Amino acid sequence: MKIDLLNRKILKCLQENARMSNAEIGRQVGVSSPAVAERMRKMEDSGLINGYKTVVSPFEAGYQLKAIIILRAFMGKLKPFLEKVKEYDEVLNCYRITGNENIIMEVVLENQKHLESFIDQLIIYGETKTQIVLSHIIANRAIKPV
Repeated sequence: MKIDLLNRKILKCLQENARMSNAEIGRQVGVSSPAVAERMRKMEDSGLINGYKTVVSPFEAGYQLKAIIILRAFMGKLKPFLEKVKEYDEVLNCYRITGNENIIMEVVLENQKHLESFIDQLIIYGETKTQIVLSHIIANRAIKPV
């Protein structure tokens, strides 16, 4: 899909506030509400816009720890892990990566004991390295469409 200047402006509005009305977006970018709705539908249909979500603070939701866990899968354990990881509620993001390790995950946990039991579940799939997140420097940054 071609991303023209108007689509860029609409995307910028949505990334700043996905709950902004089509009428308000239209006022900000200089087109009618129906024109905004049509462009958004086309961007959704093309896969450019993948969805809308509410971002919840894990700390306010009761999770006291955020960690980055890197997994180096044992021989024959990567595929089973790729299926199992979808079931873990603790995992916010999971990426398959290049290099010596196979997986990097961002996880939230209630406390240190929860972290220990979560790692115990992972070690059947491979070796883990864990880093505790101290703070966010950049969080949920919006991408600039090319």
